[in-house]
Amino acid sequence: MFDLISRYGSQLLHAFWTTIELTVLSGIGALILGTVVAGMRVSPVPVARWLGTAYVTIFRNTPLTLILVFCSLGLYTTLHIKLAGGSGQKFLDTNNFRFAVLGLSIYTGAFVCESLRAGINTVPLGQSEAGRSLGLTFGQNLRHVVLPQAFRSVIAPLGSVLIALTKNSTIASAIGVAEAANLMATMNESEAQLLVIGAIFAFGFVVLTLPQGLLFGWLAKRYEVKR
Repeated sequence: MFDLISRYGSQLLHAFWTTIELTVLSGIGALILGTVVAGMRVSPVPVARWLGTAYVTIFRNTPLTLILVFCSLGLYTTLHIKLAGGSGQKFLDTNNFRFAVLGLSIYTGAFVCESLRAGINTVPLGQSEAGRSLGLTFGQNLRHVVLPQAFRSVIAPLGSVLIALTKNSTIASAIGVAEAANLMATMNESEAQLLVIGAIFAFGFVVLTLPQGLLFGWLAKRYEVKR
């Protein structure tokens, strides 16, 4: 094991750093997108509710691999949509990375939306009515009254979604992103130590996900809404 780590040390660090970048950027995108869609799902406007429901239904039931492949082959290869400039291998790497962030954000955003909508449903109706009595619009009421309480109610579920996102980032290897799973496949082809390689990457993901679980568990206890 230590011989493999010494030989692939720099590549392991780069691969797991790419995984961290994928997780952080996709997590931010998913939180923003999920929050917007959750607002649409509880909107008084029927069209907005329908669009929000359609988004969640489609992307929660579509395999992540299919979404990422569509982003790469469908948007780039077929429609010639680029998310990076330049040419050569650096362009391909950057373009694939950004498409991976896009696909992961879209997919995870559907789960963030449903977690957040559950939190919105826990906010007492009287809170919204009080906001309306003060003259707040739906958007203002949602932003200032409902969402702050909803987020505090679903810290733990959102943490689970983001932990799942960390593990789902391995699927980005399907479109050539040089993250942990991509390097693991390369090492398996070159080395005859499958169990050792698997143990190295399993330990790496434990190191990434365990602190997240502890952090979100602490945040949930610290900021949960007392009913």
